Amino acid sequence: MRRKTANKRKRKPSHVSIRSGQVEFVKVGTDAWRWRDVYRWLLGLRWPQFAAFVAAGSTGGHWFFDCFFFSVQTLATVGYGHMYPQTLYGHVVTTIEIMSGVFLFAVMTGLIFVRFSRPIARVVFSNSLVVAPLNGKPTLMARIGNENQHSMVEAEFRIMFSRDEPLLEGGDFRYFYVLKLHFDRLTVFPAALTLRHTIDEKSPLFGETVESLEASRALFLVSVVGIDPVIAASVQTQKDYTWRDIQFGHRFVEIYTELGGGRLTVNYGRLHDTEPAQ
Repeated sequence: MRRKTANKRKRKPSHVSIRSGQVEFVKVGTDAWRWRDVYRWLLGLRWPQFAAFVAAGSTGGHWFFDCFFFSVQTLATVGYGHMYPQTLYGHVVTTIEIMSGVFLFAVMTGLIFVRFSRPIARVVFSNSLVVAPLNGKPTLMARIGNENQHSMVEAEFRIMFSRDEPLLEGGDFRYFYVLKLHFDRLTVFPAALTLRHTIDEKSPLFGETVESLEASRALFLVSVVGIDPVIAASVQTQKDYTWRDIQFGHRFVEIYTELGGGRLTVNYGRLHDTEPAQ
């Protein structure tokens, strides 16, 4: 009975508010917090806030000093006085063990820190690509969303298309094309947006159908490169799509809702949803 009750409990939707200039974006339905975000949160604190955080973690009087000295003795691997070397051989073995322990501890600390602080773009891609009319022209569209609690800056976007094409000498050759987007970079990437490529006579997708894309083993690669302003590091991520992931005659549903006062709600729970194009 308890298990059924627990299964019926729904996860409360998370809300993240992020301001970009005069516009505030309220992200709904996104994974708002992860444990590794503690590192970004600490880096994003102002100096007075960081000093208060350190001071709060350093209080405790006698209890703090006991924990501190206990930690030093433990991490140094020198023991607590119950056992100690009495011969030259024992001192040599102990010295080697201590130096090895310190070295291994430093290596493990570095590995843990790098894995913990390694920048991740945290960009979510739509499950499919859609092709629908836009201003009367067929357009390939991909939707992406920034799941971070801050904007990505100097973001660059790219959609690469590859397929097999026959050669005059016989056989097929793999060709790669960078599709021209309506925009391929933004100074600030705060929430979610849709990348668009117009399929006109100059597009390598002109005249393509589901059958032709399948026959040529078509592949699409959507990539995002930007800078995480909190840790001042470049981040990159990508997602690939096959011909099976393209929905002709569909478009993405609207996920923005205006709240007034320069606030917009972004529903990440519907980022993948599509609807038939009218």
